[in-house]
Amino acid sequence: MGSRSGDGGGRAGGAADGVGSPGQDGAASLMQMPIPRRPGKSGRAGRRRSAKVDGDARQLILDAAEKLFAAQGFDATATAAIAAAAEVPKGLVFYYFPTKDSILSALMAERVPAAPIDDIGTVVAPGDPATSLVNLDAALNLRDHHSSVLRVIMWREADTHPDVRRQLRKLRDQLLDVTARVLQASAPDPVRPGTIRACAAAWVSAMFAIASTDRLHALDGVPMPTAEEILNVAQVVAAGMTHLG
Repeated sequence: MGSRSGDGGGRAGGAADGVGSPGQDGAASLMQMPIPRRPGKSGRAGRRRSAKVDGDARQLILDAAEKLFAAQGFDATATAAIAAAAEVPKGLVFYYFPTKDSILSALMAERVPAAPIDDIGTVVAPGDPATSLVNLDAALNLRDHHSSVLRVIMWREADTHPDVRRQLRKLRDQLLDVTARVLQASAPDPVRPGTIRACAAAWVSAMFAIASTDRLHALDGVPMPTAEEILNVAQVVAAGMTHLG
């Protein structure tokens, strides 16, 4: 009797403690199981929002980097500062751009116009190459371009970053081509191809020199060239082309 009572007490105690009770174990397991969620519109919308946020984040990072690189230089800008300015986690910056150099490369690739100008007919003044060059300069807008990549960053970082130099050479080649076509189309008389190329090179070199002063203007207040000074350069190039023929 004593033995059976002890066994019964043990079983009762075990049941009270929740040990060896299949019913209670099963109930606990069911309570711990995750409840499957039925897919609905809210889930799909959430995924769409996340994708949009991710896409926007990349542009925010580039926008922030462009402003900081222009204001304080590439070397003086920390990745953490870019993340803070873009209001994104620093890890997200590295997700899109493994290195700071890759941010600069993306700016060069994506924010420098692929072609300087589509239709030279909008700038050519027939028989007046000087006016045509001034019109071309206004259309290209290298000095006051809305993107600081063209106004400041490209000129500042070309010495130390190969990607920037490559982009600058590409831009120069494109400008040489479009300038030669504008001069050819606006010349009052036939001009030899060699003269056209030489005058185009002189104009592009002058415009590059003038555009690069934007950095000096921002740093030291160096005056920017006036419209009259631009016209004077254009007239010199046009006169040289006419004289050389």
